[in-house]
Amino acid sequence: MNYDERQHRVYARARALPPEMLTEWVHVFARHAPGRRPLTVVDVGSGTGRFTPALADEFGGPVTGVEPYDRMREAAELHAAHPGVTYVPGSATEIPVPDQSCDLALLFLVLHHVRDHAAAAAELARVLKPGGRVLIRSLFPDRMPELPWYSYFPGIRLIDEQIFPRLDPLLETFTAAGLRLVTVERVQERIADSLADYENRLKLRGSSTFERLTEEEIAVGFEALDAAVRAERRPRPVEEESDLLVLELPAEPTATI
Repeated sequence: MNYDERQHRVYARARALPPEMLTEWVHVFARHAPGRRPLTVVDVGSGTGRFTPALADEFGGPVTGVEPYDRMREAAELHAAHPGVTYVPGSATEIPVPDQSCDLALLFLVLHHVRDHAAAAAELARVLKPGGRVLIRSLFPDRMPELPWYSYFPGIRLIDEQIFPRLDPLLETFTAAGLRLVTVERVQERIADSLADYENRLKLRGSSTFERLTEEEIAVGFEALDAAVRAERRPRPVEEESDLLVLELPAEPTATI
């Protein structure tokens, strides 16, 4: 998926979070971050800077937004500039920061774009300080929630089950790199204020998943969604569930027998 072709023009609007949901996510991140402050943070796959400035505000230390696509970084530098944030080219397998320089790494809906999970795990272990943590927001097919858009675009569920990593093999990969499991938290997320707002966001096609559907599937899905919007008498927020995987680089080597 090349986000420089089209996604950079719509991503920020299509994937924007309501302010209170952005605040809620940052509180979730803070709950699982190391307790000391300030923290040095790396936002891997920072995109257009959806979370990066908020991470700097919450944790008080420098934040590096790592993003492989030039136009996504340009959009972040234009619309999500912050004195505590630096945006740099890189990826989950090539994080351009020194060894043991970060207290916290965030990968928010990034891991399914990473082909070599073992290389990413090793790279995250390299950049973390002992006691540092990795926060991975993802879907896992072995604990897949029922997302709202599956009702209108059933092909997306099949795509998600194919492209997102399964949890158990992923944990084996990260454990082999020296990272231990802390927890997996299910997060309830409000993604739109109403079904009409949800439809308007989806029509921007800011999710790369749309690139994997046929135009016929997309048209049929939006017809069904439009009918649901017309039938909605009292607008209600649209919510979905997601998982946050929390990993830690132990401060002391794990003893082996």
